Amino acid sequence: MVRSEVLFLALLCVAVQTGPVNGQEVQPGCETRCGDVTIKYPFGTSPDCYLNEYFLITCNETEQKAFLRGGNIQVLNISHDGGLRVLLEKSSLCNNCNTNTTLLHRFEFFLASFTLSYTKNKFTAVGCDTYAYLTGTGDDDYSTGCMSVCNSDNAFQVQNGSCSGIGCCQIPIPRKVNRFRILPRSFNNHSTVCNFNPCSYAFIVEDGFFNFWASRDLKDLGNVTEFPVVLDWSIGNKTCDNVGDTSLCSQNSKCVNSARGQGYTCQCLPGFDGNPYLHSGCKDIDECGLGTHKCKKPEFCKNAVGSFECLCPKGYVGNATLEGNGCTRKKSEWAIILLGTTIGFLVFLLGVCCLNLELRRRKHIKLREKFFEQNGGFMLRQRLYGRQSSTSTPGEDIKIFTVEEIKKATDDYDESKILGEGGQGTVYKGILSDNREVAIKKARIGDSSQVEQFVNEVVVVSQINHRNVVKLLGCCLETEVPLLVYEFVSNGTLFDHLHTSKFGTFLPWEDRLRIATETAETLSYLHSSTSVPIIHRDVKPANILLDDNFSAKVSDFGASKLIPIDQEQVTTLVQGTMGYLDPEYFHSSALNEKSDVYSFGVVLMELISGQKALCFDRPQNAKHLASHFASALKENRLDEILDTRAVNAKNRERVKEAAVLAVRCTRVKGEERPRMKEVASALEGLKVVAKDRQWIDQYPEEHEHLLGEQILKSEGDSSNSGFVSGFDSIHVATNFDIESGR
Repeated sequence: MVRSEVLFLALLCVAVQTGPVNGQEVQPGCETRCGDVTIKYPFGTSPDCYLNEYFLITCNETEQKAFLRGGNIQVLNISHDGGLRVLLEKSSLCNNCNTNTTLLHRFEFFLASFTLSYTKNKFTAVGCDTYAYLTGTGDDDYSTGCMSVCNSDNAFQVQNGSCSGIGCCQIPIPRKVNRFRILPRSFNNHSTVCNFNPCSYAFIVEDGFFNFWASRDLKDLGNVTEFPVVLDWSIGNKTCDNVGDTSLCSQNSKCVNSARGQGYTCQCLPGFDGNPYLHSGCKDIDECGLGTHKCKKPEFCKNAVGSFECLCPKGYVGNATLEGNGCTRKKSEWAIILLGTTIGFLVFLLGVCCLNLELRRRKHIKLREKFFEQNGGFMLRQRLYGRQSSTSTPGEDIKIFTVEEIKKATDDYDESKILGEGGQGTVYKGILSDNREVAIKKARIGDSSQVEQFVNEVVVVSQINHRNVVKLLGCCLETEVPLLVYEFVSNGTLFDHLHTSKFGTFLPWEDRLRIATETAETLSYLHSSTSVPIIHRDVKPANILLDDNFSAKVSDFGASKLIPIDQEQVTTLVQGTMGYLDPEYFHSSALNEKSDVYSFGVVLMELISGQKALCFDRPQNAKHLASHFASALKENRLDEILDTRAVNAKNRERVKEAAVLAVRCTRVKGEERPRMKEVASALEGLKVVAKDRQWIDQYPEEHEHLLGEQILKSEGDSSNSGFVSGFDSIHVATNFDIESGR
């Protein structure tokens, strides 16, 4: 009976709190309900429908019940004000009066990013021979509890509806509790009260929900296994002041610091309703149509954005609200007074608005100047102009963009403009005022201690004049973090073409070999031909873009490192992508050009095999492509991992030579790896041989004639014997010994 009452009240609260609203509540295409629970973003039941994994709701279609993240905590209601109503089980300690044995049911809960609401819940214990503990982690490790004693369930001893310590006790919940254990205990093992109270119960319950009734609860509370509990949730762990304009709060909403002391929530402004976490989620409430206005008559009500007005009909004056005297026909003098007052008020209001706009404009200008200086803008401008006046270089066209230009190019960072997101930040597609398509990289966080290094990197990268490097067009320094503007490369990344069906194209071996050669030549250029050697430090298919002609464009220098000319390596924090990371650099933190050689070797293996660098679906000894590839080549099993779509009988030998080169590049010891210049030369040789082979296959008669003529000449004149030997020299040069790396 008690269980039915609990569920009925819980469902009643859900029904009251999930009524219809004017605003948008969920993402388009996402599930809106699970049973009686309305699912509202940032919560969701499927990918792209929730903010992150902590807001995942799992729906049991059979029972039509919602659970947190696939666990066993049932969700009753989701509120946008940072509240989440769930069901949590109780703990119990019961004594068998006949055998004098006890049975303990103790529950421990871990709520991950959620915490117990310390203002809306109570820790409760029920029993006449009872004390109970609540232990766990909040602001610090804690332990608290209460006790309850009585000699009878008689109404003279036990006060129904009260949990003051006789039959029932309640205490507040500590702040920020997300891991806790509930432990009921008995003073005398219920020996003196066993006939009417054989058990001690302890649980957390929403404040005001549990109404203690002695004759019922001391005997039969065991029939109720779960109680409604309110959890607090918030977005992130930063306050509204910290997140500023980067919060999730949409238009017509405001940011509110979370009651649990960390993170924030969003609320629609007064006069608006809906989901403040969705774009245009807060919609204007039509108070006039809903009848929630305070006008004396419905016809006096006029809806406004975020509010309403009570207006007398034309030709009438007065107070049209419920508190007013009504509307009366206006007289001429009253019309003049009203007109003068209105004009005066409007002039005053216009002056206040203009003053406010000017103050806000000045504040924005000062903030932009602060960011510009903080991001090294003056230093960068001085160095760029100084270099431009002294010499003409490829980087002299670099431009420092304004915030307005970037916002206009990206439609104010519209989500539809996002090209990709990664560890370094978000990349947007933009269109400049001169109709040039660009890629704008927006970093996630700023580091003021690295301003000088950022300025130096922009200056150096702007000097790179290589057809296979994505060109840096400029930057914007008027935001909290610098924005970099690159040329737009339209054909996606090498990763897209190798491992996804995004473009629906297939790369033949000739294109793969050319892409590898262009990438190797670019890295060699960065290592050897720039004024200050540059180590890319994050070479991978996702950072190799392809243009309309499938030419390689190396991109993303966010992790790159400048190596002084008088040094062969630098010691730095390890940074890169697992699967491509140089093991020697990973263990020693010593970065040099051989680290890029290792990463490129893994990329070459992907081009040859069509497999990802790191895949946990493969067997244990084959998860890392580098070791799997080397073992296959050493054991003469290379055919097992070749991409059969690209490899055929005509190019198999050249593919094997490229595989040998890839294994050399991925030697554990950096000193055993070739330099990028050697790698680029070897690949260029393979590309030349591939073109010769293609010509031979296309014109076999001409080849046979020339080859026969060359043999005759070589037999008669030893001075002409260099043709054949020269043709095969590349093949011999790349046929290395796998064991020794030579």
